[in-house]
Formats: sequence, structure tokens, C-alpha cells
Amino acid sequence: MRIALGADHAGFELKEKLKKFLDGKGWSVADVGTHSTDSVDYPDYAHKVGERIAQQKSDLGILVCGSGIGMSIAANKVPGIRAAHVSSVTEAQLSREHNNANVLAIGARFLDEKQATEIVTRWLATPFAGGRHEKRVEKISKIEREQAKPARASHG
Repeated sequence: MRIALGADHAGFELKEKLKKFLDGKGWSVADVGTHSTDSVDYPDYAHKVGERIAQQKSDLGILVCGSGIGMSIAANKVPGIRAAHVSSVTEAQLSREHNNANVLAIGARFLDEKQATEIVTRWLATPFAGGRHEKRVEKISKIEREQAKPARASHG
């Protein structure tokens, strides 16, 4: 399992702790930055993580910003990404089980290291349930494909 890990300045410290945790568990981690607490723009790192997954360089992604909200919004703009903003272990499980989320977005201002590692652990351990959820995830993919089609010229 290859994990892409990214954060902005607000999520940097928690990202570093998660990186050590994941390395300690033997996961393959690609840290796309940021690499300090200097102010940066979160969409840049959400895009980097999303692109790694879209290009099959990573299997899953984890993003950390102040709230997790901005990262999830930005990551979801990358085709093929299903980023879930998660703040509990139950949400982490359901995002994988029901939605087949391939990116986890969490907020460093709302979670401590223990909570974050519990969420990450459950998220990584939970498989997609498939079944009735498969058709729903496929509907999401269909919307994405339809939105990617070039706009037809209108003739008026």
C-alpha cells in the first residue's frame, strides 16, 4: 500500500507525526509537502496528493490542513478522487466502507495526535464493502465523466 501524504502550514506538525506513525507501521509513504510551518496554499498540496493517486503512483492519500475542509474540496477537483473530510473513527470507517474514499482529509486544529492516528488506522484498515454501495460510487463516477465532456456549442 502506497500512501501520499500532504499538508499545508497548519497541518504540517500533525502530518510529520502521522508520517512517523505510518513509517513505523511499515507503510510506503510519499510526503509531497509542505516541509515547514511557512504559510502555503492548501490547494497546491491537495492537488499533488490527488494527482499521485490519479496517476497510480500512490494507492491512497491523507491530507491535513487546519480544518480538513479546504483540502477535501480541492482534492475532489482531481478526476477520480473521492476525498472525505473526516473527524471521527466512525466517519473514517464509513467513508471507506460505503464511499470507497481514496483520500482522507483531517483537521489539525480539531484533532490531537491520538485521535488522528486512530482515524488513520481505521481508515486504512477498512475495505470498501461493495454491494449496494458499488452502484452509488459508480453514479458518482458517472457524474464526473459527464462533467468532463467538452461543452457542446449551442446553436441559436
